[in-house]
Amino acid sequence: MSEKTQDIAALYDQYLMRSYAPAVALLEGHGSRVTDLDNMQYIDLTAGIATLACGHCHPKVTEAIVAQAKLLPHCSNLYYNHNMVLLAQRLSKLSGGYKAFFANSGAEANENMVKLARLWGRDKGKYEVVTFNKGFHGRTLAMCAATAQAKIQNGFDPLPTGFAYADYNDLDSVKAALNERTVAVMLEPIQAEGGVIPADPAFLQGLAQLCKERGLLLLLDEIQTGMGRTGTLFAWEDLGVKPDLFTLAKALGGGLPLSACLAAPEIAALVHPGMLGTTFGGNPCACAAALAVLDVIEQDGLLARAKASGEQLREGLEALAAQYPQILEVRGKGLLVGMEVEGEAKDVVEACRDGGVLCCTAGQRVVRFLPPLNISEKDLAEALEIIGDSLEGLWGAAE
Repeated sequence: MSEKTQDIAALYDQYLMRSYAPAVALLEGHGSRVTDLDNMQYIDLTAGIATLACGHCHPKVTEAIVAQAKLLPHCSNLYYNHNMVLLAQRLSKLSGGYKAFFANSGAEANENMVKLARLWGRDKGKYEVVTFNKGFHGRTLAMCAATAQAKIQNGFDPLPTGFAYADYNDLDSVKAALNERTVAVMLEPIQAEGGVIPADPAFLQGLAQLCKERGLLLLLDEIQTGMGRTGTLFAWEDLGVKPDLFTLAKALGGGLPLSACLAAPEIAALVHPGMLGTTFGGNPCACAAALAVLDVIEQDGLLARAKASGEQLREGLEALAAQYPQILEVRGKGLLVGMEVEGEAKDVVEACRDGGVLCCTAGQRVVRFLPPLNISEKDLAEALEIIGDSLEGLWGAAE
């Protein structure tokens, strides 16, 4: 660690709660490349953990943010917000009629999704939501309770009640978790933090049918999969289901804090003034950024690029898996790809970072890759070469 980075690290230790363990001090980024304080350049295969779908400092997104910041950087919800309603209209048209409530983070969007499910089930005496082992839904107290991982929950008891847990991709497990209090089932189309585990389409379709038969709501957490990451704007579009409610965040705001809870019209109709609220949700700058992100995704064909680049990434990692028995599996969809390894995934992440590629973990044994949707074929090929060199340095020459 250089002296400059050590200085930043010392300030972190002195003034911030130790909730994170950062490794490098990034200074600037453009496209799929970032530079740190020591002028070391990296190919970024994290994109702010699936946040920068258009890459760092995309000119159209940056221009939209700057223009709005000069005009009206904040508008409280006491007044009409032009950008917010334009974004809601755009998302409604793209999703097929859902109505939006905007918030700031994925956890907040998910929490409001659960609140709406409980509102819908109130008169029926239903309030419990079934979630899934290894899932992840956020860090608020309620979303800690919804996240069936001990490492997320430990130390924060007593947690809110109203959640039951099932096994992902196991419909019988879901049936066993249902009772007279159940109002909804909530899941990610791909368990990202839990190890990049995709939902089996047959399981998800069976789950949707089960919800219909039992009079339950289907809630999809698209915080990480939404906004084109899997090759469709919303992951559910390609899975043969349509949720009653779903959430977006991360890539929605183009790097600014913005999330959305989107509800079918009959559920949205239950909301009256005063029921939901947040000071910064639907911020004009964040909504301007989101509108620009949607423009770039459409105009630059980023859904098709996510599919093509995802194939390039998986093929490259699978080629490495054929050489290294330490790689147990490569899985995912579009540009949300996981590589399960023997031992500690963080060792691979550190080796890649030392070589000039940024990636992250998804649990103890899975390395997660989330490049910008517009990463170039050249940058991705170079990143794969660096990953190969990094694995050789870590594990020795390939077989």
